[in-house]
Amino acid sequence: MAEKLFKEFPPVTTQAWEEVIVKDLKGADYQKKLVWKTLEGFSVQPYYRAENLKDLKLVGGTAGVFPFVRGTKDSNAWLIRQDYLVKQNFKKANALALDGMMKGVTSVGFNLSQTENITKADLKTLLKDFALNAVEINFKGCKDLSLLKNFIAILNESGVKPNSVKASFDYDPLKELNSTGLYNAKDAAKLLTKAIELVKDFANIRVIGVYAYAFNDAGSNICQELAYGMNMGSEYLNLLKEAGVNVNEAVKRIKFTFAISGVYFMEIAKFRAARVLWANIAKAYGAKESNCKINVHAVTSTWNQTVYDPYVNMLRSTTEAMSGAIGGIDSMEVLPFDYTFRAPGEFSNRIARNVQSLLLDESHFDQVVDPGAGSYYIEELTDAVSKASWDLFNEVEKAGGYVECFKKETIQQAIKATSEKRDFNIATRRDTLLGTNQFPNFTEVVEKDVTKKVVTRKAAPKKVKGAIAHPLEVYRGAQAFEALRFKTDKSPKRPKAFMVTYGNLAMCRARAQFACNFFAVAGFEVIDNNRFESPEQGAKAALKAKADIVVACSSDDEYANEVPQIAKIIGKKAIVVVAGEPACKDDLIAKGIDHFISVKSNVLQTLTDYQTKLGIK
Repeated sequence: MAEKLFKEFPPVTTQAWEEVIVKDLKGADYQKKLVWKTLEGFSVQPYYRAENLKDLKLVGGTAGVFPFVRGTKDSNAWLIRQDYLVKQNFKKANALALDGMMKGVTSVGFNLSQTENITKADLKTLLKDFALNAVEINFKGCKDLSLLKNFIAILNESGVKPNSVKASFDYDPLKELNSTGLYNAKDAAKLLTKAIELVKDFANIRVIGVYAYAFNDAGSNICQELAYGMNMGSEYLNLLKEAGVNVNEAVKRIKFTFAISGVYFMEIAKFRAARVLWANIAKAYGAKESNCKINVHAVTSTWNQTVYDPYVNMLRSTTEAMSGAIGGIDSMEVLPFDYTFRAPGEFSNRIARNVQSLLLDESHFDQVVDPGAGSYYIEELTDAVSKASWDLFNEVEKAGGYVECFKKETIQQAIKATSEKRDFNIATRRDTLLGTNQFPNFTEVVEKDVTKKVVTRKAAPKKVKGAIAHPLEVYRGAQAFEALRFKTDKSPKRPKAFMVTYGNLAMCRARAQFACNFFAVAGFEVIDNNRFESPEQGAKAALKAKADIVVACSSDDEYANEVPQIAKIIGKKAIVVVAGEPACKDDLIAKGIDHFISVKSNVLQTLTDYQTKLGIK
């Protein structure tokens, strides 16, 4: 069919395409202009063709067939999950969960991290009026086996068929290692072995969690999250194998939780690669191919969420959810847009649920299995992600496995190196966090009691008593900029940045808009102007407005003679800043003008310096 469709069009070689591209670039560097260098170390080309698929091993195949690159099931359906914080209020959590199920939730999660001493009666209250065979039930923050024992007792009393129950418990000792540095292999083996024994009659209850989401929380790249998650899974299989647990039983009890970051196509490739990697790992331990299917729960990323302009989080979570759905996950939770700074309410929970409902019921994302298959781009990314992650996985295994490498802190150091690159990219606006480091809401002021809790990045985690290593450092990418702006918000005086626009209309307006956006990121009041008849007129208007910062906005040609005039009028009453990197910069510096802002600026550091000069602490 494809041959008939394109028969009348003559084929064009890659060389011919390249010649046209090079010509259109007019001497610009091909690699810098068109090739995307990812955090993972890939060089993503501007286009791919059918010939790129020739040497890829993972192309093709059938859903449900080893190594499952095209999926572990014969549909693309997934469960809509929403988690509820219990916090000892079992009745309220039950009511919220029942309400959620009436509005589209098909997988309920109960967060028990702040709940102690859960009795059988408490659990009955939590599960009151649940159809235990009709909805997936997940318990997060599991501490001991009493919860699992009580749950099984309730199931037995209810009379539901064992195989009809779908549930999960996140017994995950390595999660404790990641978050506190505490770990005991003997205790871990005992806990997991007993948990598997307790659910032997329930085929669809998973009791081992692999919380790979933690790496995203610490600023990892996609391959680090995937590889280290696989290392955690391998650590558990090895532990259980030594404890005498059959590998086919062990693999069916594991559930992975991954984050979904904002790198749209890379995330699709990640979930496709995850299926292949885990299938090969499980098979290497001796599992039957039919039992090598990974079970993946995906959660939208908190690392990308912002406190300022928080409604943008809705857009972030929507594209992230699309990546997860196209990637072929088993269940997914879209976090509410206000998740990072307050307890989500009915509105934010509803929007989070409906993102998935729209993808399922209106966009029909569940109707096509592995919709990314055959895409030259996604197939190439899948291959690149799987190879890089496999190499990193093997590097850790050869060095003694996950616990040993965490103990040596090579994992923490590798993630820290990546997070520092990400921080730099955000500080210099190579990466954009809309509404935070770029295009902020100029007039927004966040409530102080909310912001104090979330904007300041905590000090690097310390090694607690009994810990075998430092834990991972959890933070969000926006926190440095949020702390910067919050300094201004709580300051008695809000600095004014005044745009002195003159000369070339196109240039002065473009640079004024750039400068307004630049200083508004720090919460400064920006005063824009269309165009003054002369720079002198603009400088006098700036003094009248009692500006703290006066920004010269014009073309490079008009800066050499006129910026010194502006500086002379302003004197020491304000800081004179030049918008741009003009050819006359050295001459201006020689005349005492040494403040410049441009796309080359480290925005975070520059604005921090201005705050210091203006006495904002």
